[in-house]
Amino acid sequence: MISTLNGALDDIFGAMKLRRVWIALAHEDIGDQHRRTTLGPLWLLVNYLAFVGTFVFVFQPAGKDAAGYSAYVAIGLMVWFYLMEVITVSVSLFKREQSFIEGTTLPLFVYVMRLTVQSAIRAGYAIAGCIVILLISGPALTTAWLWSLAGLLLILLATPAIIAIFAFTGAFFPDSEFIVGNLMRVGMFFTPVFWVNNGQDPIQTYAYNWNPFTSFLEVVRHPILSDEFPGHDFALTGAFTVAAWVIALMLLGRYRRQVVFMI
Repeated sequence: MISTLNGALDDIFGAMKLRRVWIALAHEDIGDQHRRTTLGPLWLLVNYLAFVGTFVFVFQPAGKDAAGYSAYVAIGLMVWFYLMEVITVSVSLFKREQSFIEGTTLPLFVYVMRLTVQSAIRAGYAIAGCIVILLISGPALTTAWLWSLAGLLLILLATPAIIAIFAFTGAFFPDSEFIVGNLMRVGMFFTPVFWVNNGQDPIQTYAYNWNPFTSFLEVVRHPILSDEFPGHDFALTGAFTVAAWVIALMLLGRYRRQVVFMI
């Protein structure tokens, strides 16, 4: 147990010393993904705004305030797209980095942080678009917004652990790439991203209360829309983050040297 933890921490600290490497690689990834396009990474912002506009137009409940629903969907999609991308892309992480893993002695956590930074950069464009929508739709700017910022930071803190867990899962169980992708696509409709829980539909209420993604959305959305601190959601998200890091450390410490033989 102690040796496993020490191995994981050695890998993480080794990766932290090479932060310039994974930051540079992440920026290079963003540039490569939008090379020779007219708008470049701004397409990330355009895509986000297009999705928000479409969901608001199609799914706005009858009698629901348009501005309030726009803010609800804008925050929900921002967080959900980030989580969905992090999880689905993580499953094939070590497979994509196979040449680096086999040809270098870089700590395995370098690739985890590379994807973390890349995902954070991509999410930054959605955050910018979300802020614009919030300013237009009218939720009052209060100190409660700081709790939303804290919620975003908590999600960011959980990101490397989530990436590591799903990356190891994908390395040892190749079919999980397709399983996870399908589950995330279906899971969007069981998560309060664009639908509002009214407490009347039992299936909807069950999905809201027992879906772990609900808390990740609400730690960011609830303070802005309700001007309140979502203590319950923060506690659940914090507990999930701690659990994810424990699992990630165990996987990293025990299996980091075996990944090269599995990809």
